[in-house]
Amino acid sequence: MEINDTNYKEILESGKPVVIDFWATWCGPCRSIAPIVEELATEYEGRVIIGKYNVEDGDDLSVEYGIRSIPTLLFFDKTGNMVDKHVGTITRDAFVAKIDALL
Repeated sequence: MEINDTNYKEILESGKPVVIDFWATWCGPCRSIAPIVEELATEYEGRVIIGKYNVEDGDDLSVEYGIRSIPTLLFFDKTGNMVDKHVGTITRDAFVAKIDALL
């Protein structure tokens, strides 16, 4: 799912946990975790919203959450509050553990 400056508030107010992957096309580490992000988005579909925010296409969300390095993963609970942040690459197992903590 693409998350951008016009839809992120609606997504955070969905009543579901949300994970946002901040990335850019030129970012090698972002490309390395992309398959994991996409796989888990499918695996958790209907229970957790997992989306990608391209920092080149907007900056409101990046500024609001102080994103300085990418990839950065932000984890939000069902009420839209940020509860965890991970900067850099991540293993599938660590990512799953963080998602499961939201449920």
